[in-house]
Amino acid sequence: MKPTLLVLAAGMGSRYGGLKQLDGVGPKEETIMEFSIYDAIKAGFGKVVFVIRKSFEKAFKERFATTFEGKIEIAYAFQEINFDFPGIDDMPERTKPWGTAHAVLAAKNHINEPFAVINADDYYGVEAYQLVADFLRDEASPKLYSMVGYILANTISDHGEVNRGVCNTDSKGHLVGMTERSGVGRKKNGHHYYTEADKRHGLKKDTLVSMNLFGFHHSLFDEIERGFKEFVKANYKNPKCEYYIPLIINELINKGKIKMSVLPTKATWYGVTYQADRPTVVDALQGLTDKGLYESPLF
Repeated sequence: MKPTLLVLAAGMGSRYGGLKQLDGVGPKEETIMEFSIYDAIKAGFGKVVFVIRKSFEKAFKERFATTFEGKIEIAYAFQEINFDFPGIDDMPERTKPWGTAHAVLAAKNHINEPFAVINADDYYGVEAYQLVADFLRDEASPKLYSMVGYILANTISDHGEVNRGVCNTDSKGHLVGMTERSGVGRKKNGHHYYTEADKRHGLKKDTLVSMNLFGFHHSLFDEIERGFKEFVKANYKNPKCEYYIPLIINELINKGKIKMSVLPTKATWYGVTYQADRPTVVDALQGLTDKGLYESPLF
């Protein structure tokens, strides 16, 4: 059975200033998502599920109406902010999304096979898709998940600080836990850091970090559903809290329910966190196309 690619594309792009998921950054105005799906097809994925908001549906379907016809199956799932949830009689009203783990859960009815999760606005590199596709076909199980680990220095924006999940691994390359670091950046002298309590602390440039490229067995959906109920009840009066993928992963690891293989890559990650990141991404994708890694146009 071919694995599925789950694309998290429900973000509003507030720091970017618009729907960066649909911004054309390739040589023929392709979106980053199209490069991701191109790489996924070559790696052997059989389906793509976009997690979006209902308000994006028309724009997405108009943009990709015929792009992937005959190449890969496409489905849409919807992550909304306010909704009814089984087992919770009185869901709190919110103005912020419920987080990346909830976004994954939104796709439960569309996926019955091992699957990878990516962010819509991140370029992960050809190698990363092959690594995770091979894992999903050959190794994924209810007790073994995976994630691609990137070298910190290959993931930093030159235009502002970012958040990164720092990976702690054991001698066998299994994840012990992920520590979310905020205010991560690079000084002019090349040293990397994270920010905590208004102070900067050093980070090694070769630290492995998560860029939200995960490989999961579909049993994860039941775990997220259980965990989300507990999260909502525990954070009922906190309207800004979010249920992130690392929260459920850390919980499952700590309880001994799963192991997570960290698949290291030296690939350079590109993303458009800030509008000022766009020219770097445009140049990078043009360069990769010029080298023959991609056709032009892609589809």
